Amino acid sequence: MSHDPTLTAGDIARLAGVGRAAVSNWRRRHDDFPLPIGGTANQPLFSLPQVEAWLRRYGKSYQLSPGDRAWQRLKTAGDLRLGEAVAEAGALLTSGESDLDPEQARLVSELADHHDALTAYEFLVERYTEAHSRQLSVTRDDIAALMVALVGEARTVLDPACGVGTLLLHAAGNPAAGGRRLLGQELSGSSASIAATRLRLRGADVTVAAGDSLRHDAFAGEKADAVICDPPFNERAWGYEELVGDPRWEYGLPPRGEPELAWVQHCLTHVKPGGPVAILMPAAAASRKAGRRIRANLLRAGALRGVVALPGCDLWLLRRPAPGERPPSDVLILDAAGDPAAVEPAWRAYLRDGSGQTVRIIDLLADEVDMTPARHQRREDLGRAFAETRDRFLAATATPPDLRVLEQPLDQPVTTVGDLIKEGLVSVAQAPPRMAVGDGDLPVLTADDVATGAPPSGRTTSGQGVVAVQPGDVVASYSSVRVISDGGGVLGPQLTLYRVDARRLDPDFLAGFLRAAGSRASTGSSRFDVRRTRLPRLPLKEQRAYGEAFRQLAVLEDALRETSELGHTLIRLGLDGLTDGHLHPQS
Repeated sequence: MSHDPTLTAGDIARLAGVGRAAVSNWRRRHDDFPLPIGGTANQPLFSLPQVEAWLRRYGKSYQLSPGDRAWQRLKTAGDLRLGEAVAEAGALLTSGESDLDPEQARLVSELADHHDALTAYEFLVERYTEAHSRQLSVTRDDIAALMVALVGEARTVLDPACGVGTLLLHAAGNPAAGGRRLLGQELSGSSASIAATRLRLRGADVTVAAGDSLRHDAFAGEKADAVICDPPFNERAWGYEELVGDPRWEYGLPPRGEPELAWVQHCLTHVKPGGPVAILMPAAAASRKAGRRIRANLLRAGALRGVVALPGCDLWLLRRPAPGERPPSDVLILDAAGDPAAVEPAWRAYLRDGSGQTVRIIDLLADEVDMTPARHQRREDLGRAFAETRDRFLAATATPPDLRVLEQPLDQPVTTVGDLIKEGLVSVAQAPPRMAVGDGDLPVLTADDVATGAPPSGRTTSGQGVVAVQPGDVVASYSSVRVISDGGGVLGPQLTLYRVDARRLDPDFLAGFLRAAGSRASTGSSRFDVRRTRLPRLPLKEQRAYGEAFRQLAVLEDALRETSELGHTLIRLGLDGLTDGHLHPQS
């Protein structure tokens, strides 16, 4: 069996700077094109050395970045041991020792020398989570940031199902300003090691244990100031028989088919009296008959304070009752699936003096203890919400650019982004490698903000090396490119800023070609080399014509995304309104 690093067809296309169709043509037309050495018929794998030799033989230019080369070598560990290889790469970067083979260790070290240890490791982790997206459950960044914001200031934070560390990364804060003590546990040993490395490279005070939190609690007796958790859903083999008499089941023995209620009580066990818990739950957990008694007990005790519908799941907000504390009379129930930004203001209002989105606990206990947010939406607002959403839906339109169709493509002189950087037309900047996004006085532009066109939503403290974002800057994440219209924030992690000389280069022109190159590269599993992105060398006036067309396409994309989101909300409101009598067909 060959131990060569391998490539997919998409990797080869990115490596050679061509489309996937070109790679398919090479395979058909050239008898000496390397044969697959693994994979499947639909996703064959090719030997990297063989592909490189073939490209050289045919005079085809290519460039494999240090990150690509290190990643492809790590992949030789095989899918089953890839997590272990990424974990060992982290050990090498933090302690200088690992069980990687010499070639893997050399390439990982070269990647760190080319960038820095944190940037190098985040690259490898990102590629690992992309390659194993079906096996790894990674909390969405916006939801992780929301959960951390909702539990507020806390010196010690525990995540008992920490995965590769997403929630703890958001909870880390700024270590230079005091930071937090972070605790995590994860069933997978390799994921636990990856999480610990990611946090240690940021200077965080962290302890991550490997093992089953429910069966083998690594922090038994530990009380954190706050607990955040995104546990595995619908895991039937969670230890019901072994844990029947466990003292953690203060609110009732979790039914065999309700493992999430075991996680809720596990989290409450590990938080100090008065401390908050934010835990993601499947939507069905708010209404399943089997969990009714535990939901009722949580409400009576004042432990369950909020159930919020988010995209794809619910967020339960809990608080461990303090001795002698009088339980509240109502609970926050909010449907924010279409507007997660509404959650934090509603929660703050609930904690302060009550919110219009509350339901009386006595009413829930008298019914089926069904806490499904959609069921408790304020019905008096439904008609108005439908009308407002309909108006926004009809207004969310955009016109595509008027583009002329050519019989033959233009033969124009071309340049590359790398050449533009050398000529001084473009300067490149990134956020400081140890930048933490959480609390602070500076607004931070995040990857989600770039994707949606939203203003800076993160926060950080002032620090050395922060990059101020200015109007006209082109900012790119791994999946989005956007020209910034308003400044006022600083560049966040995992973003790259391209600042153009506006006297010679149009920013929308550059952004359009970067976006097109990234879109073509996304068909494979490797990140494309931005500096090799090709674009025509044109006078500024012609650049601006291209730039305006690219800008109109970006506006159209934003409008389509907004229309899709509004359309789903409009359908749900229409169904609810027609069935409960608040809406009526026009006669």
